[in-house]
Formats: sequence, C-alpha cells, structure tokens
Amino acid sequence: MVLVLLALLAATAPFVAPYDCLASQGVLNAKNLPPSLDYPFGTDQFSRDVLSRVICGSRVSLSIAFLSVLLAAAVGTVFGAVAGYLGGWLDALMMRTVDALLAIPRVLLVIAVATLWDGVGIAGLIWLLGLTGWFGVSRLVRALVVSAREDEFVTAVRGLGASDTRILAYHVLPQVIAPVLVAATLSVGNVIVIEAGLSYLGVGVKMPDASWGNIISNGLGDGNFTSTWWVWLFPGIALMVTVLAVNLVVDGLRQALSARQLPAR
Repeated sequence: MVLVLLALLAATAPFVAPYDCLASQGVLNAKNLPPSLDYPFGTDQFSRDVLSRVICGSRVSLSIAFLSVLLAAAVGTVFGAVAGYLGGWLDALMMRTVDALLAIPRVLLVIAVATLWDGVGIAGLIWLLGLTGWFGVSRLVRALVVSAREDEFVTAVRGLGASDTRILAYHVLPQVIAPVLVAATLSVGNVIVIEAGLSYLGVGVKMPDASWGNIISNGLGDGNFTSTWWVWLFPGIALMVTVLAVNLVVDGLRQALSARQLPAR
C-alpha cells in the first residue's frame, strides 16, 4: 500500500506539490526557514520549499529506479535464456563474460562512467543503471532455463516439431517470470539507494532537477546541516520508507510464490 501511494504521489507530483519545486519563495525572507504551517518541511538555502522538492524528487528517483530495473530485467532475461537454452560452448562463453562483469564493483563502475560521461542526464542514468544491473538476473534465468528445458512437456513439444524460438518464448520463459519478478523488485530498492548516492556525490541527477539524493546533498553540503536539519532529514526519511516498502513487497511476493509452489494434498 505504501509503495502504491508513493507511485501515485510521484505520478501526480506537479499537481500535488504545494509550490513550484524549482522556484524560490523569496530570496530575502524565505531562506532556510524551519518547518511551519506554510512550509511543512521548511525551505532550503535557495528559498525553495523542501516538501515540494521531495514530492518532485520522488518522481525522478522512482522513475529512474523502475525504468532501469525494467531494462536490466529485460536484458538479463534474454541473455540468460539464450545461454541456458543453447548450452555448450556458447553458454560457457556467455557465463564467463557475466562472471567477469560481476567481478567489477557496480557502484565504482557507475561512478566512473558517470564521471567520465559528464552531463549524463536522467535518461542516460537510466541506461547506465540498467546496463550495469542485469548480470545477476542473467545467472538466475540461465539456471532456471537449464532446468526447464529438460522437462517432459518441453521434450514433447520439441518432438512435435516446434522451433527453438517458440519453445523458449511460449514454454520455457513463462516458468522463469515469477523468480525474475522477485529479483527485479528487490533490486528496485538497491537502485534507489545507488541513484541517491550518485546524486549526492554530484554525478547523478543534476540541478535544478530534484531527486532525493541531491536534496540530501544540498542539506548536508551547505555547512549548516545541524541548524538546517529539515533539508536533509525529510528526503532521507522518504528514501528509507521507500526502500523498506520495496523490501516488504519482495517478502510478500516470495511468500505468495512459495505458497503456490507447495504440493497439493
């Protein structure tokens, strides 16, 4: 429920935010104001309403997370399915390539690419996070496909003359969708944290666009983080609640799938 509410909030951010998240509320009289009735989350050093920026930041942070995870799941599923179904030397080559890529710390790789690729932008960040997050999914899919391709009904369909493409698309992949869905949902929380970290370091979402990471960076980087605690506290709470909600959804999916896989009595 919490995740659904956050998604709705992100989708309607321009209409829900009480103020323009990019506009200042008055340079002279609205700088670093503490939480009040007019500004429930206070204002930052640029006289911008923190509540409006947190709401707008939810749209950016959640969009980057969900789209990059969708891209990673798609690439990993296709790669792992091809490797697992075809097998042989091609499977070995593809999996050793994945092993080599997994040996590179993802966060360091993303920081290096984002730093070299100055002005990566939101679309570029989605591609970057998506194309560095499919390695684990491919290994999971490959293991499931190797098991599924030996099932009796797959052998029967193959004996009826079905092509490899049809067998893979209609009879093997449907068996791996549920585990991939769980893995993808779990990675949403990780990607949200990575994006926040990149934006905090200044190599993610650039100003004036708002994301939870660069809002926290603004609050901690102005030299007055103890006296303007509200600037970084509220986006930090939003980040924590979102990651917690994603993890709870993953636990629910696991329990639901485990219940479906129990043998009938």
